[in-house]
Amino acid sequence: MRILALDGSLARASVALWADGVVVAHRAQAGERIQPTALPPMAAAVLEAGTPDAVAVVVGPGGFTGLRAAIALAEGIALGLNLPLVGVTTGEALAAALPEALRAGEVWSAVDTKRGRVALERVSGLVAALPVVLAEHDLPQPAGAVAVVGDAAPVVAARLLARDADAVLTDSRLPDAGAVARVAALRLAGAIPPRDAAPLYAEPPAVRMP
Repeated sequence: MRILALDGSLARASVALWADGVVVAHRAQAGERIQPTALPPMAAAVLEAGTPDAVAVVVGPGGFTGLRAAIALAEGIALGLNLPLVGVTTGEALAAALPEALRAGEVWSAVDTKRGRVALERVSGLVAALPVVLAEHDLPQPAGAVAVVGDAAPVVAARLLARDADAVLTDSRLPDAGAVARVAALRLAGAIPPRDAAPLYAEPPAVRMP
């Protein structure tokens, strides 16, 4: 099984081709709002390594521009090659990048909404619950040990540790397409519940009226 995976959810764009548990081609570029121009050439380069059997894409939470660019490209490739398209959340991808020991308990994915709040996904067994948007001071108290991932992880972990919670700050801050493919493979195999590629916005996009 070969999976082409794309991510543009946060401040990085990445594309990977995953084959039977191994990333055989990979491209990544850091930056804000680069996804519309960065993702297509990266996908073209990665596809030179082989034709996929399925396409996977991060559906959110994350930035509106990056999510839409990645999802639109993934939809186009899947449609053009007549392949299944699988959605993976930001939290699921971030959790999949952790060592297995850190995934044994619950993983909290904290994404900065850029509006003074965080989008919190609780991930268990590489399956994310629906995200909730909270102010930092409204974060719930975890029932047990949690590993904190995401671009807002340092702030969230500090808040939890200040309350004597059993929290571990990890270095999984930005999703990577290789980890996206790992989750998608489980999804395609029926090991975890299915998810389509509809965008998962924690908050409506910020729009200014003319």
